[in-house]
Amino acid sequence: MLVALTVAVAVTALALAAWCGFAAYRDQPTKDWHFIGMAVVSVLALAQLVVGIVRLAGGDRPEQGMTIFIAYLIGAFAAVPAAGFLSLTERTRWGSVTVAAGAVVLAVLEVRLYDIWGS
Repeated sequence: MLVALTVAVAVTALALAAWCGFAAYRDQPTKDWHFIGMAVVSVLALAQLVVGIVRLAGGDRPEQGMTIFIAYLIGAFAAVPAAGFLSLTERTRWGSVTVAAGAVVLAVLEVRLYDIWGS
């Protein structure tokens, strides 16, 4: 895995979590700008998914098993879009809380992906 990409995904996910958490604190639902932030984080997670698959196809193997690594890659890619979709159904401050929680989950998954790969 690319360490720089893993750090970038985790940091942007935490920034999104703080931003949406602040919106929830101010009793605001997710807005268009939040969805742009979610798109940026999702594109970075997609890049990591592609890099992970390319590395696996190139013969590199994670230390803790390929199946668990692929499952975490897919989960990391799906965390923020799933939270964003749920926030569309809840147009109150709790939609912002949902996105903040999804972004924190993504940051934690990034740490775990780093551990699984064995870097």
